[in-house]
Amino acid sequence: MKIKVSGRNLEVTDALRDAVTAKLERFGKYFKEDTEAQATLSVEKNRQILEVTIPINGSLLRVEEATEDMYTSVDRVIDKLNRQIEKHKTKLEKRYRGHDTIRFENIPDIEAAERNESRIVKTKRFAMKPMDAEEAVLQMELIGHNFFVFTNAETDDINVVYKRKDGHYGLIEPTF
Repeated sequence: MKIKVSGRNLEVTDALRDAVTAKLERFGKYFKEDTEAQATLSVEKNRQILEVTIPINGSLLRVEEATEDMYTSVDRVIDKLNRQIEKHKTKLEKRYRGHDTIRFENIPDIEAAERNESRIVKTKRFAMKPMDAEEAVLQMELIGHNFFVFTNAETDDINVVYKRKDGHYGLIEPTF
């Protein structure tokens, strides 16, 4: 596994880079050698933030943690990442019996022009592979969002799955 460590509003010291790399290298046994993990360290006021993104088979594992100490953030991210990997493996074994069917690729974000009133500050574009609602829920959980837009494999329509306040999931299907 290849690990890239970068900083935003922060100069990454060798000690910090080595700590992040050493902790993430332990996950190398779960991924192919050409898998690239991106670790971004940033500072916002008193918050030391670490975000780790790992693309796997077209899916994304993404973990973020913010604390007052960067080394604490690193430890917490490692714990969260471990839980996500276990959860991903278990769900794939249960639902898809080991088949690799999830495809999701991010295209770089595009920021819109700034305005004074309410505005769109970020645009995301991504490739949409046809999938069923169960796959969409799994993908939504992997990226840590509360909704997911996908192409329904049965109807070829754009659908949305979302997490409800009661903990269950909802599906939005368009009608024309």
